[in-house]
Amino acid sequence: MPVVIVEMWEGRTVEQKRRLVKRITDAMVEEAKVKPDHLHVIIHDVPKDSWGREGKLGSDLEPAGAPGEGGKK
Repeated sequence: MPVVIVEMWEGRTVEQKRRLVKRITDAMVEEAKVKPDHLHVIIHDVPKDSWGREGKLGSDLEPAGAPGEGGKK
């Protein structure tokens, strides 16, 4: 039973998560040859104030409502 865990900042809509799960499932079926009914995709929505990067909290790096990386690498 394969499991894919996605950890990302909270802020995506249910529809965005729905599309993400579909695309991850399609990729795993194609590349890893797993059956879609055996695959589990788990999304962990992490608050920005519980995620650190560059020695700072995500909430200090990104404006409220910005779900992505903000162009920083």
